[in-house]
Amino acid sequence: MHDLSGASWRKSTRSGSNGGNCVEVADNLPGIVAVRDSKDSEGAALVFEPEDFAAFIAALKNDRI
Repeated sequence: MHDLSGASWRKSTRSGSNGGNCVEVADNLPGIVAVRDSKDSEGAALVFEPEDFAAFIAALKNDRI
């Protein structure tokens, strides 16, 4: 289990301003990137190694996912 108490969460730049389906990312923690649903800020977060998260984002940008 990772300690996310120091996480600085930010919404995806693709999120709209209508409070809909948003993703928040915290990439300020050493050695991990955390992702959560903005509508459930107390719920679970997915945790990735930075290299894996970067590969995931690259695949999204290249329409491979």
